[in-house]
Amino acid sequence: MRINGTCAKGFYLVTTDHLCECIWFRDEEDFRAGMNAVPIIACPMSIKVVAFILMSNHVHFLLYCTRDEAERFIAAYKGFHSRYMHCKYGIREMLRENHAEVQRIGEDGESVEWVIAYIHMNFVAANICLSSTDYPWGTGDAFFRSRPCKGIALGTFSVRARTRLLHSAKVLPAGMLVGEDGFILPASYVDVKYVEARFQTPKRMLYFLKWSSKARKFLGDNAPEYPNFRDQILVAAISDLCHSLFRKESISDLNDQQLAELLRQLRFRFSSYAEQLARVCGIPYTRVTTLLDAPI
Repeated sequence: MRINGTCAKGFYLVTTDHLCECIWFRDEEDFRAGMNAVPIIACPMSIKVVAFILMSNHVHFLLYCTRDEAERFIAAYKGFHSRYMHCKYGIREMLRENHAEVQRIGEDGESVEWVIAYIHMNFVAANICLSSTDYPWGTGDAFFRSRPCKGIALGTFSVRARTRLLHSAKVLPAGMLVGEDGFILPASYVDVKYVEARFQTPKRMLYFLKWSSKARKFLGDNAPEYPNFRDQILVAAISDLCHSLFRKESISDLNDQQLAELLRQLRFRFSSYAEQLARVCGIPYTRVTTLLDAPI
């Protein structure tokens, strides 16, 4: 990444608030759309994406650009995903009130390295997986790879296939690679060499990952032994449980007694916690706790 000397440009950490009663990405198709939206938004704006992570109910980006560009990027990204959610689920303006914070990161010292580590350890701290390289929805496995990324050049897709893949008619560089999971590989547009040069060695990057604030939270004395079930697994199970337990099609068809039983079943079967149940069921946290504590 070339630092062009324009004082208005810099590193910006863009973080959205955690959604409490819904999630950004319900299944892998939603995640793929979210991954492809990153270059769709960033490339036309000439914004350099340094690192990012898509979590179920929030997102993190480290960008090199101006503050105005960072704010326009996250506004456009939220708008793109909101339109996608409306087309697929009929949900309107889900992200309109989802606040995003844009924070300038100093270029001196090791601030950038710590921020990259913080981003990549989000899913480890959330107990989704055990390693920062095991989570596909971001740049966690983009750096210090032992093997080069493999994919199909975007330019080989027909216009129709490319539009269907990206959920957009925007034209991106033909050399970008689409991986086997159906999204543009971050290595196609993230400056991998710059980030690797910043960390210098895999061992040094591992040090930052291990000692980031997110890692310290996860690796404490009470660290869980096994990963939690992801939100998307619970979302997929809800409709099956509604049908098998109550012969109902969805949560909206359940009365309070049935909903309480559904929540108890999810908690028992998936070791879920109240905050996660509120997200995946789309109901307030206080109502979840009330129903869980109700007499059986």
